[in-house]
Amino acid sequence: MADNDWKSRLGVVYSTNPDFKYTQESTPEAETPPPSKQRLIVRIDRRQRAGKQVTLVDGFIGSSDDLAALAKTLKTKCGVGGTAKEGEITVQGDLRDKVVALLQGMGYNAKRGN
Repeated sequence: MADNDWKSRLGVVYSTNPDFKYTQESTPEAETPPPSKQRLIVRIDRRQRAGKQVTLVDGFIGSSDDLAALAKTLKTKCGVGGTAKEGEITVQGDLRDKVVALLQGMGYNAKRGN
């Protein structure tokens, strides 16, 4: 089934060659550096959220699995919901001080933004 993943081939021109095999370029995920080498910025955001406040953690470098694990830890310790995607962690509510303290306790170089 993985050979017939048509969504990843959108925009590819049809080939009449019966021996043609479509290959995708695989980009390896960046290796996650140690926490002390990461510089994370913790800020608050209200844009496009109907006036609700969320805490954003920017600047994470590494694999999406490590990002998801860090987000799960932060959400569990804060007792709130959130998400992690595209190198950014979103935590519901204004929890900047608590998130900065948690990240610094884990060894990250975290700084409070706005």
